[in-house]
Amino acid sequence: MGISRRDVLLGGASLVTVTTIGRFTAYQPALAQRGVVNVYSSRHYDSDKELFRRFTQATGIRVNVLEGKDDELIERIRSEGRNSPADVLFTVDAGRLWRAQQAGLFRPVDSPILTRSIPASLREPGNHWFGFTRRARVIMYNKDRVKPGDITTYEELADPRWRGQVLIRSSRNIYNQSLVGALIRHLGQARTERWARGIADNLARPPQGGDTDQIRAAAAGVGALAVSNTYYLIRLLKSQNPADREAGQKMGIIFPNQNSWGTHVNISGAGVIVSAPNSRNAVRFLEFLASREAQDVLARGNNEYPAVAGVPIDPVLASFGTFKQDPINASVFGRNNELALKITDRAGWA
Repeated sequence: MGISRRDVLLGGASLVTVTTIGRFTAYQPALAQRGVVNVYSSRHYDSDKELFRRFTQATGIRVNVLEGKDDELIERIRSEGRNSPADVLFTVDAGRLWRAQQAGLFRPVDSPILTRSIPASLREPGNHWFGFTRRARVIMYNKDRVKPGDITTYEELADPRWRGQVLIRSSRNIYNQSLVGALIRHLGQARTERWARGIADNLARPPQGGDTDQIRAAAAGVGALAVSNTYYLIRLLKSQNPADREAGQKMGIIFPNQNSWGTHVNISGAGVIVSAPNSRNAVRFLEFLASREAQDVLARGNNEYPAVAGVPIDPVLASFGTFKQDPINASVFGRNNELALKITDRAGWA
């Protein structure tokens, strides 16, 4: 299969070119193009098209988007090398942004707009990448089987009390790798490994599926507790499918560790590629993502929390209440990723 291309006309005059990955192919040397920014994105949300349209409307800069899976995009940019047309990598999870940085794909960005707007915990200390939405990873509970206050921390997920009651996706999932990476910082390696072993012991079933599958299973009584990002529950609550809405309504949310370090929060973020042929446009694109207009589109598009303070959030998300966020820098998740994998492997958490 080669590279397929589709041109999508959004809202009138603004044209956004979306290119989807087929196989990796060779490129001619990439040249700067006036009024263009080339974004490699693993985000597959319709709202991003609206985001790109608004950026073009505000700046006159056309957005060319190549969509694909996270690791494929990282490998593609690496294989293209100095000839890559990529200006920006836009992806989810700090762990993946860290991988891209370790591969030498990002250049630091000196932008007062970004450093002023994006909290220090949500951007790489050297400003190689920035978080533009926040994703809280919480504990959800079946209201018929668990009372509020029965569990309040991530550590308690490993308590024998919850034997056969915990639903969580594979430890190979990047969201869980980042959670374990954060726990390594807070608990140390030995305690985190004991915790991971407790998770393996407490599983209601072998890990399978994504976060939505864990919520549905908990609602169905397969287990009592599910670990998930908040926006997956909102998708169920807003679903056109009555069974999904019913499953969502059976579940409550606990923001863990409110009396200690706070709830684990990951990001969706982006960085400028080191060989970007349109680097100035790339920086302008990142600065636009930090604007209140773009933050509103980003956060509401996937029911996430904005990165910039003061931006309104989805009403259903707001109904979950406020919470204390873990303040550690998101780069910690990537830095601890390899160790997190070793720990979960040794613990028997598949």
